[in-house]
Amino acid sequence: MHFPATPAEDAVAAELAGVRPALGPAYAAALDGARAAVLTRLWRALAFEPLEWIVDRERGPGGLVLRLAGGARLEGPPPDPYATGAYVTELLLDGRPFRQAARLVRALGVAHGEAFAAELDASTASLALSRAGQAPAGAGPAGPGAAARTTWQWEQQVVDGHPYHPNCRSRPGFSVAEQLAYAPEHRPVVDLGLIAVRNEECLVTGDWPAELREAGRILVPVHPWQAEHVLGRTRVRAGLAAHPLMALRTLAPTDGGPHVKTALSARLTSSVRDISGYSVETAAAVSAFAQDLSERLDGRLHITRTLGAASAHSPDLAAVLREPPEAYANAAAGEQVLPVAALALFAPARSAGWRAEFARLALSVCLRVLEMGVALEAHGQNLLVVLSATGAPLRLVYRDLADIRISPARLVRRGLPVPPLSGRLVTDDVTLLRRKLFGSLVTGALGATAGSDGAFTQALADAAPCLPGTADTEALLTGPLPTKALTLMRLSPGTPGDQWAELPNPLAGSRAVR
Repeated sequence: MHFPATPAEDAVAAELAGVRPALGPAYAAALDGARAAVLTRLWRALAFEPLEWIVDRERGPGGLVLRLAGGARLEGPPPDPYATGAYVTELLLDGRPFRQAARLVRALGVAHGEAFAAELDASTASLALSRAGQAPAGAGPAGPGAAARTTWQWEQQVVDGHPYHPNCRSRPGFSVAEQLAYAPEHRPVVDLGLIAVRNEECLVTGDWPAELREAGRILVPVHPWQAEHVLGRTRVRAGLAAHPLMALRTLAPTDGGPHVKTALSARLTSSVRDISGYSVETAAAVSAFAQDLSERLDGRLHITRTLGAASAHSPDLAAVLREPPEAYANAAAGEQVLPVAALALFAPARSAGWRAEFARLALSVCLRVLEMGVALEAHGQNLLVVLSATGAPLRLVYRDLADIRISPARLVRRGLPVPPLSGRLVTDDVTLLRRKLFGSLVTGALGATAGSDGAFTQALADAAPCLPGTADTEALLTGPLPTKALTLMRLSPGTPGDQWAELPNPLAGSRAVR
């Protein structure tokens, strides 16, 4: 059966013909795989998220049947909550086959579905574009001794984006030319601009470097997309060349030095990526607090320092300078630092033994930090692992403190200093603290590293006997596992904040795990 291209797929092909025609054949060849990848992510959401228009789920040996409000029937293969491969190539709605997520959502006719369908269409087309621009097989890092030694080189190999979000590559507001020019998987060098802001009109925390100052002014690094679409180019001067990281708005200067997190007022996957005044105001205090915390962890966790932050009292014009993760690897000993999202590219991480060793390290460290009073948002982008020259996981590096959660009550119980903070970073709510860590590390980073339900179950079971005997550990091993309901969030534009789903815990009820 022929499935014609969608509007976004056709639009990308047309733009590509004008700006990079040599990629056209590779883009066309990548479309079917991109469609399956996005459809697989959507099927995970439909199988597990609390969507009110799904009235019943019937699981059987042949797959899963969803009964929808109004009487429709949607059929697909058995759902795997941790699958990262594109195993769903077709879903049946009342017997009619769908291979494109956007067309399926439109056919479902749910509230806010039209806008979501457009996002899925764009995500599929952008994912095909990303895959079309991959380096030749074997050109990227793969294992111990590989040429890539910097985080930006590893990060630019992460082509498919978020492992579970159907909007894994949705970049609204970015033309094809801009994706090629700014997206990390296309391996560009990005020229950041600078905007001069008078000292009295700028909020600065930490140590803002002399090279980004001039007489009476602060020089704020600006992403070129932001300059073009939000700020206007008239005030922007030449700045520095940099390699984009997975976050797209965070870049590593080609000359080395601190990584630069820029404001980028575009919604990527789910959120608008600006830099709030609150983040700038609290940056120095949170960084100092995090450094003190990491020093209590026997060298198993390093937290990159926020060196300076500046804002022209606007989330659209702000920047954060952050210590590069490589600062915590001994290059002379052959160590390197990998973002957890890049572990699928690292050959040793495909073995059950390596996954178990990494799970023990990540869970034991992050659960101890949670018991002390801090929930890290330890997803595959924020969490990195330091590897030995032979590829063994040695210790962790965590970056980007903008969305951690701090519990004053837990800090006090441990006799630890409470930082002078208020606002959204501070909470004693146990559910929120556990969701922050479990949803990012367990059902996010560890699940994606395992790549399947069976491999995830084995890694979790192998790690369980080594974990600290805390109430948080008990909740992790016995209760349902929280994960962000990413599709529900896109279909609920009037509901602010995160919404959650629960995944079955493969270890719940097992006496062997403790």
